[in-house]
Amino acid sequence: PFLRLLEAQLQDQRREHEEEVEALKNQVDAMKEEMEKQQQAFLQTLQLSPEAQVEFGLQQEITRLTNENLDLKELLEKLEKNEKKLKKQLKIYMKKVQDFEASQAVVPAERRWHERNMQVAVQRKEKDFQGMLEYYKEDEPLLIRNLIT
Repeated sequence: PFLRLLEAQLQDQRREHEEEVEALKNQVDAMKEEMEKQQQAFLQTLQLSPEAQVEFGLQQEITRLTNENLDLKELLEKLEKNEKKLKKQLKIYMKKVQDFEASQAVVPAERRWHERNMQVAVQRKEKDFQGMLEYYKEDEPLLIRNLIT
């Protein structure tokens, strides 16, 4: 059983490795094709007159900049869409804050006073010290004498 498990794992790893190698071979082939295209374009450019070389170079640069502009335009559209979404969320949250503040302003003064007293009572309840002793520094000798006796 253990040997079969190891064999199965080895076969899985071999299959994954072969798939990776195949993907890398395809990638290398694609790069070779791209390099051959660029070499052909370069050789053609060298055969052109200097003016034609400049024109070809300008054409290539225009194409590159056009593609870059399209990518940037797409990114800008995504960012604008995200901005609109965030503005909508901000409006919703601002409305919730205003509603909450309005509900707090409507609360009668005596109810707020009662709530403050409740908070104070809660604070006092939380201030329950067990095993602690509060005393003034000058009462320390008296306290020690009483503890000993």
